[in-house]
Amino acid sequence: MIEAKIKSVQCISPAGLHQMSYKEWGDEANPRVLICVHGVTRVGDDFDNLARALAGHYRVVAPDVAGRGRSGRLRNPQFYNVLQYVSDMVTLIARVTANSGDGVDWFGTSMGGLIGIALASLPDTPVRKLVLNDIGPTLDPAALLRIGDYIGQDLRFPTFEAAARFVREVSQSFGEHSEDEWHKLASDVLRQEPDGQWVRHYDMGLALPFRSATPESAQADEAMLWAAYDAIRCPTLLVRGEHSDLLSRETAAIMAGRGPRASLVEIANVGHAPTFIHDDQIAIARQFLIGT
Repeated sequence: MIEAKIKSVQCISPAGLHQMSYKEWGDEANPRVLICVHGVTRVGDDFDNLARALAGHYRVVAPDVAGRGRSGRLRNPQFYNVLQYVSDMVTLIARVTANSGDGVDWFGTSMGGLIGIALASLPDTPVRKLVLNDIGPTLDPAALLRIGDYIGQDLRFPTFEAAARFVREVSQSFGEHSEDEWHKLASDVLRQEPDGQWVRHYDMGLALPFRSATPESAQADEAMLWAAYDAIRCPTLLVRGEHSDLLSRETAAIMAGRGPRASLVEIANVGHAPTFIHDDQIAIARQFLIGT
């Protein structure tokens, strides 16, 4: 089995320096780099299966976005936003492409897709191909409220089993998975405190930007995201879970007809978001990114 190396890079926010951890698979000398970025409460470990499947073609890099997993926390949680994450990814890309000077391909799930939209829209962007996994510029308000409420709950569990049951319950929209897969999906985002209790892996400060959002700021954010999407020029694949409550079928259809005119694939019997753990989903990414 191909194993990943765990590395880190130092990044900066207006509040100071922080470390961003990332997993790396494949040949370090390979100039073809795929950056895989997770959703708002997930981690780079989500891409273990996808990375192993593509590591023969790519050097695959999957960061833990600031405030999650192995990465450091921001001193001011108000900076947990897409602009800060884009800045961190530019630093990461500079690190992993230092010897080649080439661009990267991008796979972004949910929040990772929003970061990808923002980065791919910029003049002289390093992004060559873009996969957006169940995300677009228009986000369902009810789904955002659900996610914001979920993020801000400082929950503690007496056992791993109790914590894993919670993760499984709130992740049912991921679709069907085996018991072993559910165990990994839970263990990747849980950690044990010194007092023995189990908690989620991220900074509770992530909820602050959600709580401070207003209808006016949400409207402005949506307008900026559509402007960014329309500026993208690279080949783009949009994946939608059939039952997604975050990316509507209507929004997906609009994205297929404007901006980069994304190729659209809908995955049956899945909501938000497809995990790309299974071979049939991995094949969708492989076909778009590699052509085989």
